[in-house]
Amino acid sequence: MPVPDPASASAIASWRFALPHTPVAVPLARALVRNTLADTGTPVDRHAAELLTAELVANAVQHTDGDEPIELVMGLAPTGEWQVEVHDRDPSPPAALRDPAAQSGPGVQNGPGAQDGLGPQDGPDTPNSGAPDPREVSERGRGLQLLRTLSAEAGYRPTPEGKAVWFTLPAGAR
Repeated sequence: MPVPDPASASAIASWRFALPHTPVAVPLARALVRNTLADTGTPVDRHAAELLTAELVANAVQHTDGDEPIELVMGLAPTGEWQVEVHDRDPSPPAALRDPAAQSGPGVQNGPGAQDGLGPQDGPDTPNSGAPDPREVSERGRGLQLLRTLSAEAGYRPTPEGKAVWFTLPAGAR
């Protein structure tokens, strides 16, 4: 399955915003998502869209070096799905997301070393999946777990300048 790209010709509409590489980018991104969804009347779960966007932007600020802007890209697909991408200059994949070029097939792992213990057939409903009990993990590291749980799809892709981490939300929920 191809990796979604909201800036592609298949999107009905898309928006791009440069955000500062500082913590202030997080509330800015939330406001941009909230206002864009309200202005367009897009029928998606707005709370999930804001939360997941904030997680991706916070990760980009925290886990990438430099002061180059972070780019927020939002898109509305013809199917009504909402997609958000956060671009940063670090080519390293997020630890808990699969390589989009290898999203299916045996032996696929989540990121280098499958640090979170979730393989392609493992999930929250899979017995002995190796996933940590959320009550027993620290406050850190829950963002990508939220991403996998609340989004229809999520992943990352390399870009010429670094990477884009993305998620989609299905149409229908507000």
